[in-house]
Amino acid sequence: MEKVKSNGGEHVNLAYDSTLDGPPVYENDDDYRTVRPSVVSAFGHDTLDRVPNIDFYRNAGSVSGHRAVRPSLQELHDVFQKNGAISVPDTVEDDCEGSDGTPSDDVESAVHLDSGKGVVKFGWIRGVLVRCMLNIWGVMLFIRLSWVFGQAGWGLGIVVIALSCVVTTITGLSMSAICTNGVVRGGGAYYLISRSLGPEFGGSIGLIFAFANAVAVAMYVVGFAETVVDLLKEHDVLMVDPLNDIRIIGVITVVLLLGISVAGMEWEAKAQIVLLIILLAAIVNVFVGTFIPPTADKKSKGVFNYDANIFLENFPPDFRQGESFFSVFSIFFPAATGILAGANISGDLRDPQDAIPKGTLLAILITGITYLGVALCVSASVVRDATGNTTDLITPGVSCGGSAVAACELGYNFSSCAVETCKFGAMNNFQVMTLVSGFGPLIIAGTFSATLSSALASLVSAPKVFQALCKDNIYKALHFFAKGHGKNDEPLRGYILTFLISVAFILIGNLNVIAPIISNFFLASYALINFSCFHASYAKSPGWRPAYKYYNMWLSLLGALLCCAVMFVINWWAALLTYGIEILLYIYVTVKKPDVNWGSSTQAVTFVSAVSNALSLTGVEDHVKNFRPQILALTGATRTRPALLDLAHSFSKNYGLCLTCEVFVGPRVETLAEMNAGVEKNQQWLKKTKRKAFYTAVAFDKFREGVETLLQASGLGRMKPNTLMIGFKRNWKTSGSEAVQSYVGVLHDAFDFEYGTVILRMDQGLDVSHIVEAEEEMLKSAKEQQALESDFMSNGVKAKGLFRKSRKSSQQVLTTRVSVCGPPPPQVAKMNEKLVQASAQFKTKQPKGTLDVWWLFDDGGLTLLLPYILTTRKKWKDCKMRIFIAGQPGRSELDKQEMKSLLQKFRINCTDIIVIDDIHVKPRNESLKKLDDMIEPFRLHERTKESTQVEAMRKTQPWKITDDELDEFEEKTNLQVRLNELLQENSKSANLIVVSMPIARKETISDFLYMAWLDILTKDLPPTILIRGNHKSVLTFYS
Repeated sequence: MEKVKSNGGEHVNLAYDSTLDGPPVYENDDDYRTVRPSVVSAFGHDTLDRVPNIDFYRNAGSVSGHRAVRPSLQELHDVFQKNGAISVPDTVEDDCEGSDGTPSDDVESAVHLDSGKGVVKFGWIRGVLVRCMLNIWGVMLFIRLSWVFGQAGWGLGIVVIALSCVVTTITGLSMSAICTNGVVRGGGAYYLISRSLGPEFGGSIGLIFAFANAVAVAMYVVGFAETVVDLLKEHDVLMVDPLNDIRIIGVITVVLLLGISVAGMEWEAKAQIVLLIILLAAIVNVFVGTFIPPTADKKSKGVFNYDANIFLENFPPDFRQGESFFSVFSIFFPAATGILAGANISGDLRDPQDAIPKGTLLAILITGITYLGVALCVSASVVRDATGNTTDLITPGVSCGGSAVAACELGYNFSSCAVETCKFGAMNNFQVMTLVSGFGPLIIAGTFSATLSSALASLVSAPKVFQALCKDNIYKALHFFAKGHGKNDEPLRGYILTFLISVAFILIGNLNVIAPIISNFFLASYALINFSCFHASYAKSPGWRPAYKYYNMWLSLLGALLCCAVMFVINWWAALLTYGIEILLYIYVTVKKPDVNWGSSTQAVTFVSAVSNALSLTGVEDHVKNFRPQILALTGATRTRPALLDLAHSFSKNYGLCLTCEVFVGPRVETLAEMNAGVEKNQQWLKKTKRKAFYTAVAFDKFREGVETLLQASGLGRMKPNTLMIGFKRNWKTSGSEAVQSYVGVLHDAFDFEYGTVILRMDQGLDVSHIVEAEEEMLKSAKEQQALESDFMSNGVKAKGLFRKSRKSSQQVLTTRVSVCGPPPPQVAKMNEKLVQASAQFKTKQPKGTLDVWWLFDDGGLTLLLPYILTTRKKWKDCKMRIFIAGQPGRSELDKQEMKSLLQKFRINCTDIIVIDDIHVKPRNESLKKLDDMIEPFRLHERTKESTQVEAMRKTQPWKITDDELDEFEEKTNLQVRLNELLQENSKSANLIVVSMPIARKETISDFLYMAWLDILTKDLPPTILIRGNHKSVLTFYS
């Protein structure tokens, strides 16, 4: 509720030194560290202010171990008033403490620091352009492209390529925007998505994307092995049989690729360059071949030079064997899914922000033109069907008609292909590119290069992405794979895992079933990249400032929808399976709640939605049917009064507002630092203990002023508190007049601001702050001792000699531990034990019993509504509600029926209604004696003193209870005493008692008399809450 603590008025920034005006000293200092210009030279005079510098904006855990820290606002504001110099370092050594899973590497500085240690970093050409082109130029280029254009015709074939390029280009634009919105670390698509949409989306897509890359290794290697086995068949040199030969060659190939990858990124990059040269030579070979006059054998197989008739004949589609535009598109599109090859090694790029957009988009353009050029060349020189028989020539003088007109005009009769299936031509022969090319074996080499380069890229991508995922510790069981080795932090464990997965799928030998699932996994990544760009733009967060401007949020959304549509076009059940796996992983990460904060657009959109909803509420007037208690609980620190917090949370649960408030009392300069430090800590404790509540704190010279500010300023629009909850002040008799006046003043303020007011009293008390502080001190001491033991052990000193060393720190730890852990006196220990038990009373399920409601005064219904809300909670469902009302003698039954009728209209059930018709009876003498003893120290007794003495006492002690006041309010005072007697008789065994709270009229009833009323009313009872509504209806019987 209130906290008084001082640190001597000294604000200390442990990361700043005002005396050091030179540049910070870094380990392994390089030229890239720009020296901070002297403040003196910039402004002509010395000042604690610092000029803008990049070192102030580095992450808390920079790779160098240091970061520059600017002076705090308090230091600039207070330093001259204190006439003291602040002597702390200009850079700070990070303690490596942070939330689990939050990567703290300062990549921007790491790039330059590592460059001097022989670490391989790639530019945009070798790192992105080459990899993307090699991944996009797959076996499709040499084996299936002619078939695609044969089925769809070059008219729809262009649409197929264009649509594929549209999807990949939009994704490339979205990816460019995301990667230029800040420093990009390793992890590729996973990193981009997780930092944009949060760990839930990133964690789910990262796992399936890494798995997809691992299985893709097997797919590409099996494609390579199948081509090799086909060559072995031609030369009749099979080792065992075709299936086992594929397995043998596949395993040997992936072992060799693993060796290249493990050797380091430099070797892998060199291998990619060699494969690129072979692939480029094969592509040029195709174009050259179209200009070489074909032999008679080639002509019989449907290969000619460029011919307009062939080109026109190949324009319309000719779908066969149940194929359609979408089925042909689904076969071609996976060839375009290699655009993330460069982004996946983002951690190995010199400048990912520049390299990824430039390399990826240029690769899409070059490969798109290449696919289109090769396909159109083939469409202009190869007919759809050919017999392969050199004797199928046209008889001179016979007119050409029906099918195969273009071949007929060139002298070949392929009309038999209309009746039976031929083996050659663009529709039937997958080796058309070999026939078209100038040198056939080079096409086979190009096919090998395409498959091996794609396999190598996937073999590198999968471990890199998986390592980034494991480093973030989203899936704690996988953290083993986060460790890197060598200068490049190579994920050797990830390589081994990828190798095992790929070998397992290679041994299957036939990947036709798994292929569509992998394509859908890649497409799901593309969809989320597009959605990430849209989401970040839609949130309009000031932090969304991509350097790449050529993107559009609605185009990104279209790209996401296109990716989702293509997933179903490729394979509907694989799309559903992909969504199902992603949803399950999303739910898992959401439930686990990884302790990371990446400033995702999800947070930004949540904030925008909250503001929008809060604003929409302001346009609607409150209605009694929608009333719910919005609690402002004066708990102090969140752990200080657990019973009060638990009860407040039971009222609001997940459906209402609950603010836990703390007032720091004292000079602002002494309390602000502690208050600011505790805000995040207390809110995190609420989150950890699953309390749906907010923590807020204020610093004031007086407690009442702080509470008054909270009562007036808390909340937002309609989402503001309407009910004050406060603990009963048990020590009011010994705390002094100022404290009592402050406490009662808070209640007066609550009534003035029309708050409903709730006071909780428990005999054992509510405040457990002294126990919490002792526990925290003990944990701190244990950590210090553990650190010292580790320190001594690392220096070769035996642990048993720890406290024999004359070291000040160890002696301090020992002293602290003795003072904290030493056993308290038995009486104190017993009291603390009872207090701890009582403070946890409302945490657990309540035993069977009653919840007694003494609804004595109509306050709008809050006294009835709050206990009813408790009965709807699981913890209180075994408690039956009993209603006690005041009645007139002789008409108890009538009063009971009236109340029963009212409760029925309110739809509130209770087990019993009890009419108390003897409230007016005078209390027993012993009860009155208790009250007299209670107020005796605070009475003025003006009738027994001389008038001068009385006047003097009125001036010095105006808070004293006068005899006139007691006479004037005798009946009301006796009522509180009598009510306590009745409560003792009827509700002594209740689990919880709810009583209408008496009101003290301002400037009429003294604060000490009012406290005596509250005390005597609730004395020696089970947990009791006094409730007084603001006398506005919170219940209604209208629909």
